[in-house]
Amino acid sequence: METRRAVTILMADDDADDREFALTAMQESRLANELRFVEDGEELLQYLRRQGRYTNPKDAPRPGLILLDLNMPRKDGREALREIKSDPALKHIPVVVLTTSKAEEDILRTYGLGANCFITKPVTFEGLVEVVKVLDKHWLQIVELPPAPHSHEA
Repeated sequence: METRRAVTILMADDDADDREFALTAMQESRLANELRFVEDGEELLQYLRRQGRYTNPKDAPRPGLILLDLNMPRKDGREALREIKSDPALKHIPVVVLTTSKAEEDILRTYGLGANCFITKPVTFEGLVEVVKVLDKHWLQIVELPPAPHSHEA
């Protein structure tokens, strides 16, 4: 079997419990990928643009996949998604919306803003483990992710 490259997954979610559950679900699913966290859309964009406390590339490796909650303080997921997908240096990074919303308006709007996938957060930990396994299989084993642009790594 071919060895796959490790991908940094960046999760933007203001709920500490959801972040902890996601990390535990990844560990339980035995995913070797690194999971990093930011707590709102403002911090997400600082991370991606290497601003503020994220200026060192070692502290902010370019993510191969972003998991994005919609309802966050300061800058919500919708605003952050709009900025990511309108930035030529960032728009290639796949964004999976992972949120509690089931609203048709949110689903349509986020796809309209360029989301690659919309998943409603499962209500059980077991459900989250299953979602993590599916995300791993789809985004990290089957889909060819775009390589990180080297010109933006410096």
